[in-house]
Amino acid sequence: MDEVELLAELLKIPSLSGQEGPAAAFLVGRMRELGWDAFVDPAGNAVGHLGAEGPLVVLLGHIDTVPGAIPVRVEAGRLYGRGAVDAKGPLATFVAAARRAELAGTLRCRLAIVGATEEEAASSKGAHYAKERYAPVLCVIGEPSGWDRVTLGYKGRLLAHYRHAQPAAHTAGELRAAPELMVAFWREVEALCARHNQGRQRLFEQIIPSLRRVASGGDGMEDWVEATVGLRLPEGVAPDALAEQLRVLAGPAELRFEGGCPAFRSPRTTPLAGTFVRAIRAQGGQPAFLHKTGTADMNVVGPAWGCPIVAYGPGDSALDHTPDEHVEIAEYQRAIAVLADVLGQVGPPR
Repeated sequence: MDEVELLAELLKIPSLSGQEGPAAAFLVGRMRELGWDAFVDPAGNAVGHLGAEGPLVVLLGHIDTVPGAIPVRVEAGRLYGRGAVDAKGPLATFVAAARRAELAGTLRCRLAIVGATEEEAASSKGAHYAKERYAPVLCVIGEPSGWDRVTLGYKGRLLAHYRHAQPAAHTAGELRAAPELMVAFWREVEALCARHNQGRQRLFEQIIPSLRRVASGGDGMEDWVEATVGLRLPEGVAPDALAEQLRVLAGPAELRFEGGCPAFRSPRTTPLAGTFVRAIRAQGGQPAFLHKTGTADMNVVGPAWGCPIVAYGPGDSALDHTPDEHVEIAEYQRAIAVLADVLGQVGPPR
């Protein structure tokens, strides 16, 4: 199998959240060519099973991407394309590493490779489906960490959709305009986060608010304003409790919440984390652990499965969702070598 060609071909197939079908079918077809049991499950996930004996290990990546067409090309040792980093690169790494371990005869576990749907949407549809159908002893989430780093935790998330409508009024009147009320709400949200963040220096410990969307208008009889506020949540901040605080701040406006999930962190002392450390060192790297300020499918399956879990994959996460998204081919191949080594160390001794 040509490992670079696998990723390049996957990058050429658009797979926005909710539109992953063609990419999932392609990946399933490639895994079937390797002789694996591969299929598209009812959630639209691309799934491959291999290995007949040993503990079950789930490699859970995601096959959907954000919008933005980036011409797929190789330039100066870099492979460009939407999803090269987030997260078709890590997903292709899973397939390639599993194949290397299989061909080397070192695979002593059962593998379920899952290319999940709608991770980039608030639903995480594919991960929620997989959560109920597997009970692994180990899990690796496919997200960019860099080949020589391992991610142990992600912040939680809450999306708040704000809407306020009121009778139209003259701008010279006393009634505050609908957009002004939204701005006041946003400032209250910022103040709430600032109070929580006081004395907390690390971003992983802070509530980070972002104003994602604002729109307003009217028809002469009614004026309205809509906005979407995103909040990244640290450990100890429950999405439901924060939602109730926001309802109070919103006053008469309507609030609808989506994508609420708490932060999740795995300890660095697990055998899985230690195995990655050894494998990275074997490739000449200096391993390090990360805690990300974003959210991933680790937040969905980590609490449910309760097994050792990390996130791993090639790529610089600073390139996520950018017009310049690319992965260094040498890094991609190093990540494959590291993961193949990790998979060879899982299972009963020979």
